[in-house]
Amino acid sequence: MAFVILDPCRGEKAGECVSVCPVDCIEEGPDQFYIDPDICIDCGACKAVCPVSAIEEEYDLTPDQETFLEKAEEFFANR
Repeated sequence: MAFVILDPCRGEKAGECVSVCPVDCIEEGPDQFYIDPDICIDCGACKAVCPVSAIEEEYDLTPDQETFLEKAEEFFANR
């Protein structure tokens, strides 16, 4: 499982999550930060420091939020 950055990050992009990630799997996109689901080790460090509560575990996503996982997968697909 991976963590996913959700809508509250859009436009906010505080970035505290980037510096605490032990595997450097968070990158800034044009509208928000994204977590690479293939690299995330599910440690939760990013969720603990997010000032806008924008990070959730993949298995806790509601159907409305699943699009954010898809966006992250698309963001990292061409890297």
